[in-house]
Parts: sequence; structure tokens; C-alpha cells
Amino acid sequence: MYALKNKVQLIGNLGNAPEVKATTTGKKVARFSIATNEVYKNAKGERVTETQWHNLVAWGKVADIAEKYLEKGREVAVEGKLVNRRYEDKSGQKKQVTEILVQELLMLSGGQRSTME
Repeated sequence: MYALKNKVQLIGNLGNAPEVKATTTGKKVARFSIATNEVYKNAKGERVTETQWHNLVAWGKVADIAEKYLEKGREVAVEGKLVNRRYEDKSGQKKQVTEILVQELLMLSGGQRSTME
């Protein structure tokens, strides 16, 4: 287990179209979220679906692909790493956000694959 690293792989559906912006240097960043569903049976034998939402960030070429092809409801597979970010909001409150930095994006049910630079 000496080769452990920060790696996340998810398959889910987009909650909304990506929000894409350009930095002052012109590099694109796309922010979007996906929902993953886990289905299991509870103690009563009833089928239960549990949904988790994940915040994703993509840069460069992956952001270009996200902007061009992703839309609300689209099923995607992503691979990336967890990133914790701290910031101060407008009212001065300190906040912490956990996001997935997308390094690979695969659009399911057709589409193309992109790898981050």
C-alpha cells in the first residue's frame, strides 16, 4: 500500500450545465456538480436510493469539453483528485469547500474523452 494517492472516480448525472469562466490569463475553468446514486435494501427489505452530490472543477482542455458538450442530466464518468479549499465569504465568515479536480472526463452514451494538460 505504499503507492496510495489521492484519486477519485465517479459516474453520475449533471445537476446543471457547467458554469464556465475565463481567468485573467485566458485559461478556462468549468464548475459543475454531479449526483451519484446508491441503491440498497433497508432492514424492512425496502429498496432505498441514496443520492450524493459532488462539486467538480475542470481546467483548460477539460473545461473546454465540459462547456461544449455537457448539459443538465448528462451521464458522465470522471476521474480526478479531492481538493480542499478555504476562503472568506463577503460577510467575513471563513468557509471550507471540498471539490473534485477533474483530470479525465468521459461522456457516457456517446461522446468523447478528454485528459487535462
